[in-house]
Amino acid sequence: MTHTPPDDLADLLVHLARLAQSAANSPLTAAQWTALRYFARANPFSRTPSAFSEFHATTRGTASQTVKALVGMGLLARKTHGSDGRSALIEVTDAGQSMLASDPLGGLRKVLAGLPPDQQDSLAKAVRHAVTEIAGQRGVPTFGTCSDCDHCEPGGAQAYCHCTQTLLAAPDMAAFCVDFRPASRAAKP
Repeated sequence: MTHTPPDDLADLLVHLARLAQSAANSPLTAAQWTALRYFARANPFSRTPSAFSEFHATTRGTASQTVKALVGMGLLARKTHGSDGRSALIEVTDAGQSMLASDPLGGLRKVLAGLPPDQQDSLAKAVRHAVTEIAGQRGVPTFGTCSDCDHCEPGGAQAYCHCTQTLLAAPDMAAFCVDFRPASRAAKP
């Protein structure tokens, strides 16, 4: 097999992302799909317009407008934050969950699921590395799941997050977190 030049690989990744996000006759823009997916996968601490703006690498104003449009469509709901009345928590509505069933990324997920597990793992490792490096160069957060986070201390049915100082239930372990820090794999004190 021949070596693929980095320029070609970068172009392929961008093209793949655009293909995967496009859908004929979709009622949502690519940014709206990203927001809907994000809020469906984010942990409770990360379900804010501000956290979404960091995840989507956009301004808070643009993120707020995207969220506002989805709230207007009935796909997201805005709730007052329990501990901070100035901020809002965003939740996916039943209509939003139904919309996710026709997510344009379904085709990409199917293709990826068809790859042998070792190729899936290699691809995931390479993409995570690229995301971490670029995020570091640009001084923006790297998002990931609690199960791969250095703040997380697994403990059977629950885990403890040292950042938020809360117990995490099993479903939270697979959720996106705005406070994610890649696990160092070193023993915790």
